[in-house]
Amino acid sequence: MSKQGQRVILSLRQMIVNGDLAAGERLREESLAERLGVSRTPIRVALKLLAQEGLLQTVGARGYAVREISSEEIRNAVDVRGVLEGMAARLLAEAGMTETVRETLKKCLDQGDQLFSRGTIDEEDVVSFHDLNMTFHNTIIDNCGNSAVKNAIMLNDHIPFASVSSIAIDSSAMDREYLRLTFANVQHHLVFDALINRQGTRAEALMREHANAALRYADIFGVGGGDNAAIKMLRNGQLSD
Repeated sequence: MSKQGQRVILSLRQMIVNGDLAAGERLREESLAERLGVSRTPIRVALKLLAQEGLLQTVGARGYAVREISSEEIRNAVDVRGVLEGMAARLLAEAGMTETVRETLKKCLDQGDQLFSRGTIDEEDVVSFHDLNMTFHNTIIDNCGNSAVKNAIMLNDHIPFASVSSIAIDSSAMDREYLRLTFANVQHHLVFDALINRQGTRAEALMREHANAALRYADIFGVGGGDNAAIKMLRNGQLSD
């Protein structure tokens, strides 16, 4: 997907989180394209992908509306992803990484470190982090030696905010977003250290914590508003244990 397409998805996802696109609201390609200053093509692709994430529901033959999402739905899905990704990390740590896997993960860490080395980020950096984040997680999942784990994660990804790709960005608070994403990058380093040292139990615990960070640390990195009750709770840190 093009960087413009990635930015459109990030923008629309954040508009849902903020409540700019309210639960039940019918979405129209033309008005969204005008609002974001793009053509209708990336809007059409983004709406389809957001529907696959479970953030939108189909209306009629080709339309979409924002779904009402329950807090329990989000919490349960994130918990499941934590368990599955934790299992994948443990299996990979116990089996040991190939040189190719090790190099791929190390490259993600190096790219992340370089990305945050300036002490600030912009929306282009968020798109870059999204890509390396997907590579980091998928490399662990794809090489854990258990295809059932991957298949289960793919099913769980259809629930809102369960997928590792479900990054939203608040462009009005980039200092806060810098802290949030830097923290995620640090967690990647810790997971990698456990994998290198073949510490299965530690790798599993770290990956589970990493998966749940969006819920557990929302109150540290700031809050937002929105008409969707579950997303309000997500942003306010009320879904944390």
